[in-house]
Amino acid sequence: MPVKSTAIIGAGVAGLTLALSLAQKGIASEIFEQADELREVGAGLQLSPNATRVLRELGLLNRLRSLWTEPESIDLRSGETLKTYVSLPVGKVAEDRWSAPYGVVHRATLQRVLLEAVRANSLCRLHLGLRLDMKQPGDILPYCDRKPDLIVGADGVWSRARNLVPGAPQSVFTGNVAWRLVVPFADVPPVLPRNRVTAYMAPGAHLICYPLKDGGGFNMVAITGGVDPGETWGTNGEPKRVSALRSKFSKWHPSLQALLSRHDDLLYWPLCQATDGNWHNGRNVVLIGDAAHAMMPFMAQGAASAIEDAHALARIVSQKPLEAALPAFEALRKPRASKLKARAEFNCRVYHARGLLRLGRDIAMAIRPQASYMADLDWIYGHSA
Repeated sequence: MPVKSTAIIGAGVAGLTLALSLAQKGIASEIFEQADELREVGAGLQLSPNATRVLRELGLLNRLRSLWTEPESIDLRSGETLKTYVSLPVGKVAEDRWSAPYGVVHRATLQRVLLEAVRANSLCRLHLGLRLDMKQPGDILPYCDRKPDLIVGADGVWSRARNLVPGAPQSVFTGNVAWRLVVPFADVPPVLPRNRVTAYMAPGAHLICYPLKDGGGFNMVAITGGVDPGETWGTNGEPKRVSALRSKFSKWHPSLQALLSRHDDLLYWPLCQATDGNWHNGRNVVLIGDAAHAMMPFMAQGAASAIEDAHALARIVSQKPLEAALPAFEALRKPRASKLKARAEFNCRVYHARGLLRLGRDIAMAIRPQASYMADLDWIYGHSA
């Protein structure tokens, strides 16, 4: 019979969204998080219509819209000259075309809104300060109020719940790292558009910038090649690393160089992705979000994919017995996750192109119609979980 109770490992975006999605189906969940309190490191994230459609169904969209920023467009520009290659309208266009808004928000804000909803829901219970190595499914039972029908690994790119799934995906370092910071609005030069998501591109690196109303400044993410620091997020940039980063931007536009040179509080994040593998054990364990399919952020679909996973899983396990639901979930979600991962890898090559490849990219961007770019986003932003 369908699931009645669930144990969720991880209280990030995937885990909290799943708990709320299950509660809508009348399914109780207990969420287990190793941190003593939920503090989201990092900076901003982009929530495209495929994600905000789910958040609207969960009753959270109006709350988020009072806190986030809805950019007018997504622009691709030169990091050296600031020339605009492509400008794709979102704003009102997103709602007209994809029936849901496009917003940018601080990660902590999204997590706070999800957490408030979880704590207000009688079918959700959150356990903090529990680190579970998860060698076997029974390891979680002493901490549960009731025996769960289903265990969900929503514990991120370095998931421990993968131990419960034979042949599960594994995390691999991509060779790229992200440098993150939020620059106060007063320090942002006029050349940075204050109502857009802008990707500045140059050989071997790119820089994403957008305003965060809830963060009090501009979210900036510089992505370059780098060294793997191991299983850690938000490592403060060491002087040698910061110097290496700035050297990679030495030929960029002076205004962008100045932004990076004035700030030393950079967070150094390794960019990892998951290999192909099994998402479930065929009985009572399933992986979602980064635990199943971590991808590079070159399509800004990591959080959106986790939100999609959560909503889809809740629907399927409420309708089918587990032995049918888990394969059905993987069969539904894996092809889309693989396609998004492949697109992110392609965008990495495009954004960081050098030499003749870069010249060809610039020509192709100049002659391709805007309508073609927009149509190419329909399968991503128009998707309904």
